[in-house]
Amino acid sequence: MVFAPTPQLTVTVDQPSGQPELHLHPGGQGVWQARMVLSLGVDVVLCTALGGEIGQVLEPLLVSEGVDVKVVVRDSGSGGYVHDRRDGSRREIVDVPGQPLSRHELDELYNLALGEGLRAPVSVLSGPNDPALVPADLYRRFAADLGANGGRVVVDLSGEHLAAVLESGVFFLKVSHEELIRDGRARDEDTAELTRAMYDLHAGGADTVVVSRADQPALALVDGELFEVEMPRLQAADPRGAGDSMTAGVAAVMAGGGDIRTAIRTGAAAGALNVTRHGLGTGRLDSITGLVDRVRLVPADSRPQEHITPDELAERVER
Repeated sequence: MVFAPTPQLTVTVDQPSGQPELHLHPGGQGVWQARMVLSLGVDVVLCTALGGEIGQVLEPLLVSEGVDVKVVVRDSGSGGYVHDRRDGSRREIVDVPGQPLSRHELDELYNLALGEGLRAPVSVLSGPNDPALVPADLYRRFAADLGANGGRVVVDLSGEHLAAVLESGVFFLKVSHEELIRDGRARDEDTAELTRAMYDLHAGGADTVVVSRADQPALALVDGELFEVEMPRLQAADPRGAGDSMTAGVAAVMAGGGDIRTAIRTGAAAGALNVTRHGLGTGRLDSITGLVDRVRLVPADSRPQEHITPDELAERVER
């Protein structure tokens, strides 16, 4: 099950040849994750809320992708954006985040998603496209209720929403190094600093932690052991979406009964191949599985050294 409270309508202007083209797709973190899970041959239920003119357009687009869509109809409008990609890079024309969900809409969506999540072996809790649209406490409750009933919770969150789910505990957490720095969990991108933050996240409630590092190998903390996720370098057509594809790959393998290390390698392969394409959350199953064997989890330095002041050292010696 993928919880996607605030999907977006994405409109992209492209010009691969002489004439401009318009591409309309459903988007947002949860949609991209669900799309990749489906690409990996795993059935997925997408629980979402849709409203307004944009919502009326989004629902048939979601259904056409083959995702099992469960919808709460909301009074307020869904969001969307327009990007111009004619010069080879993305330029944002407009971004409409949509309206916050009302208390009634949140209750309806929570009940809908909880029912589906309790039937699923793995639930992916995707973040809203704007943190103000869905309160963080909803995620805390969701992670607690699913975890207490045997569900495995997979998240790719940051900020208050990450802090909230950690209170309840999650099976797998993916976060970028930029988000760790922005949230004050890491001071910089130094490996030792990121490693310290990963152990803190593990102690705070995340069983397994993966930190993506842009063009550097991701770091993975699995069963208390730190790894670098090494894989072949591929030329990127569009760097966006790698993290969401990685999270989806992990969820898909775990839903099928696979082990966490294979899940991380599969997620890394899905993320790497996604950036070679222009469609977010897309990829060929045969290509992804063919790349998995080239992904390695290489043991890295273990737990970072503890920094002890002279006074603390003296106290320990006395004890």
